[in-house]
Amino acid sequence: MVDFDREVDVLVVGTGAAGFATALGAVDEGLSVLLVESTGKWGGNSAKSGGGMWLPDNPLMRADRVADSREEALQYLEATVGTEGRASSRERKEAFADGVADFVDTARRHGMTFVRAPEYADYYPERPGGKIGRGIEHAPFDLRRIGAWWKTSQAPAALPVLTDDVWLLGRAWSTPSGFRRGAKLVFRALGGILTGKKLAGIGAGLTASFLRAVVIDNKTELWLNSPLEDLIVEDGHVVGARVGRDGRTLAIRARRGVMLAGGGFDANKQWRRRYHGIDGNPSGAPGNLGRPIEIAVAAGAAVELMDDAWWGASIAPTSVSEPSFLVGERSFPYTVIVDSRGDRFANESESYVDLGHHMLEHDRHGVYWMIAERRHARRYLRTYAMDPKASRAMKNEGVMFQAPTLAELAARIGVEPARLTATVERFNGFARAGVDGDFGRGNSAYDRYYSDPLVHPNPNLGPLEKGPFTAVKVVVGDLGTKGGVVTDGHGRALREDGTVIDGLYSAGNNSASVMGRTYPGPGSTIGPAVVFGLRAARHMAHPTEETA
Repeated sequence: MVDFDREVDVLVVGTGAAGFATALGAVDEGLSVLLVESTGKWGGNSAKSGGGMWLPDNPLMRADRVADSREEALQYLEATVGTEGRASSRERKEAFADGVADFVDTARRHGMTFVRAPEYADYYPERPGGKIGRGIEHAPFDLRRIGAWWKTSQAPAALPVLTDDVWLLGRAWSTPSGFRRGAKLVFRALGGILTGKKLAGIGAGLTASFLRAVVIDNKTELWLNSPLEDLIVEDGHVVGARVGRDGRTLAIRARRGVMLAGGGFDANKQWRRRYHGIDGNPSGAPGNLGRPIEIAVAAGAAVELMDDAWWGASIAPTSVSEPSFLVGERSFPYTVIVDSRGDRFANESESYVDLGHHMLEHDRHGVYWMIAERRHARRYLRTYAMDPKASRAMKNEGVMFQAPTLAELAARIGVEPARLTATVERFNGFARAGVDGDFGRGNSAYDRYYSDPLVHPNPNLGPLEKGPFTAVKVVVGDLGTKGGVVTDGHGRALREDGTVIDGLYSAGNNSASVMGRTYPGPGSTIGPAVVFGLRAARHMAHPTEETA
């Protein structure tokens, strides 16, 4: 028999959105909870993210009388995700769709405030069931409400920005709508200052609000620097876990269950090489080393999708800057992305996971360059070039080059000048015609979300004609890994034979994604994370009931 140092109803490993949602559901059910975090910072990838949640047919849409339904959501998931193993089974898709309203209503009941991103399209809106405006996010949150906890947040900064601001802020000084949104953001920030608030949006605001609801309002303990060391199993049932804390190993009994929400393995280069064939250029939390997944496997859990991630294109890191994940910059006019030979290979405006997959398929270890002319720099916000120190490092370390002509730029980046010139001339012809004859850039409503409506005839295409020209090195990046523990519709961990490991649950990037190998809409990482986290808590509270 194990001599337990502590007993709670629910032990939650990890403090990203999946972990917090599990804890929120548990306290909503009147259960006692202990949250443990392996690092000295809480919030995980969620705190570093855009904070959006893709939640189809959600209560905010219903309140705004925006047409959507369970049937259309499932139709869209089948059309985009399909069935990539057990993780994206019909049962799991239905569980996700059926858990949306419960999460939103429960979170709001505990004081969380959500707003819609009404203009943000699904990533394949033209497919059956596709929509615009399914994403929601937390309203800017006053960080004073969590006191000193903010100092240990994984979030990089506190800005009162919303994800639905970003598409317009990217062209804040080139279009009237962008300027109005920029002014709105300035007034929002000033309003916060004048009222004595410290407002944070996106992932920082979401995770801070979760912490306020769970840790502060419901008096739930959160232990930092307390890594999971092992699960405690009795007669095939997970009854607790061993957790490191202050140089000791503590045995924690979890009467209702253990939730593994400790993230993926984005920062584990050995695993990245084994499963992905590359070192990786992650934008997530550095503590994501895959240890909870490894421990789950040792307890008999099945895993899936270990060879996949939430891919995208990123600006290469430097000695002073991390990889910078590209969203809007690659989609705005006056730029193309080429391979080491100077050829285009994909639609630069497509969803980031598709672009990442195309980079891997085209040349997994190759060099890529984003080529832009001067109007791109003058008209649009380039997030990777905002820090002068980082920009200097990019220039000094071979990540950014500039030249007065395309031929000179090609020579500087090691590309045959005639080939790059031919690629750009072909693209320029498409830009003038308004139709990308090679890759269909600008054809989808998703492409046009990050575009410039003042550029005609296609708002995603602009000819590269005016020097100086700039090249920045692009690498395969990611927002986290996608593979992990296989779970059922209640978030329960499954063995290879499909049987349930009693007492063990998993959600977020610790689990194999219900989204399979794609990314249906904005917030397809955090949306399922919070839904399955809450569903797991409901099941822990009522294990003999069929929770909807």
